[in-house]
Amino acid sequence: MKLQVSKAIHYVKANFERSLTVDQIARVGNMSVSTLHHKFKAVTTLSPIQYQKQIRLQEARRILLSGGVDVTRAAFQVGYESLTQFNREYKRLFGLPPLKDIQAIRAKPNLNIMQATHD
Repeated sequence: MKLQVSKAIHYVKANFERSLTVDQIARVGNMSVSTLHHKFKAVTTLSPIQYQKQIRLQEARRILLSGGVDVTRAAFQVGYESLTQFNREYKRLFGLPPLKDIQAIRAKPNLNIMQATHD
């Protein structure tokens, strides 16, 4: 069963910017939707879609920190279709809207992105 969950996790990571359904992810792991939810959450503490959202937001943060890309482009690059939804979910995960978060991280030069994620 761990191999099946591992396949599902790998699939979500490799395709985070695509619009995925739980059915697709379950098929990749050769599991039913209910088994996928149960096993995936046991391993990651998140549902498959929550996990994908978190990966998207972390990647968007990385892109924004690298510079040269505005919030809109970063949101669309990681698979969001709605800038409003992206901003709302980003703030929910990181505590600040994207631009303010990036400014706060840059204001603390000794803070790395992983520390900032867990503040």
